[in-house]
Amino acid sequence: MAILKSFIVVAGAITTSLAMAWALGASSNSPPFAPAVGANALSTMRAAFLLGLLAALGAITQGGNISKTVGEGLIAGVQLTPLAAIAGLLTAAGYIALGVRAGYPIPAAFATTASIVGAGLALGGEPAYGTYREIATFWAAVPVMSITIAYTTGHLLRRTSLSEQTTLPILGGIVGIIVANMPSALIPTPDTTQGTIASYVSNSLMMTGPTIIGEYNLVMASTSLILGLVAVGLLRRSLNRSIDRGVRLFLIALGSLVAFSSGGSQVGLATGPLEPLFESQLQLSGTILLSFGAIGILLGAWMGSPRILQAVARDYSSLGVLRSIAALIPAFIIAQTAIILGYPISFNNIILWSIIGSGLTEGTESISVRKTIYTVAIWLLTLLGAGGTGFILYRAFAFVL
Repeated sequence: MAILKSFIVVAGAITTSLAMAWALGASSNSPPFAPAVGANALSTMRAAFLLGLLAALGAITQGGNISKTVGEGLIAGVQLTPLAAIAGLLTAAGYIALGVRAGYPIPAAFATTASIVGAGLALGGEPAYGTYREIATFWAAVPVMSITIAYTTGHLLRRTSLSEQTTLPILGGIVGIIVANMPSALIPTPDTTQGTIASYVSNSLMMTGPTIIGEYNLVMASTSLILGLVAVGLLRRSLNRSIDRGVRLFLIALGSLVAFSSGGSQVGLATGPLEPLFESQLQLSGTILLSFGAIGILLGAWMGSPRILQAVARDYSSLGVLRSIAALIPAFIIAQTAIILGYPISFNNIILWSIIGSGLTEGTESISVRKTIYTVAIWLLTLLGAGGTGFILYRAFAFVL
């Protein structure tokens, strides 16, 4: 009887994790391609197909750091059990569903982090205050970074003294430099589980050159600059042939990178609570766990995102192509920063503030201050409510079982 009960709980935890990944693939990963759909650069079904593939690939290659944080860094003194994972994930999914019904997007990272903390405390764990301070600081910085980057980018794109043939290649070069430093499990490296293009070139050439910051050396910086210049050249060539076509291609390329990043930053919210189960009890690697999450995200994007893509695309179509680009630039930068640091982050949070930042280039009248205040208040209530609900739900499950 005890073995059967354990099997049911483990199966329930895996099923709940897959369901959470499906929901993330259907909803939280939709914004990257919404601007391209709204600008008629991509059809809805083609966008959903690409979204699923890119987000799943990002989940497998970039999701490890955040998954570890959610599964092992939020509670001290105990390991999360499958029952605690079920309680936390069900709580998070419930709050996200309530947000959808009420018309206010609930950041999945807020709901998941708080619910896992609540379930972990009910399990007998101790608060990991250091981790909480780091994550809270990063979350507090997200609005400032998103608004600043989006506003600056949008302002440059709207300046009459600078043509699109000048501004867009500069942005493309910045994106190329970031791509050279994106961590990926597909890139071999002797020191860490995830390498970068820049570090791979440096290790392959067995050259480092002078150190610039930390372990970042001159060869890595040169590689990043070269990749940035290549992006500038390709984008300028495309714009010279046709400005309209070049802008749309850049929008699709940027959306693809953001979709890839969304998979890497979101999958850990679904797989993190199962990290102790897979590593300690099932003796399976983290890559297998991320693959489960990637499958859930893939299916969610293919099955559930088309309707959400169309809905979000209507909002983006009112922004215009250039404002959409201004909103996606900070989303890409912040998501990659979160992946490197291993901090859970929500795309709903980033996108909201990025849209506000790009909208400020047209004046404050384009921003609904009242709805923004309500949304932030609901997010704060979600943190408190999800933590308490996760605590109570775990205690209820433990009592019944």
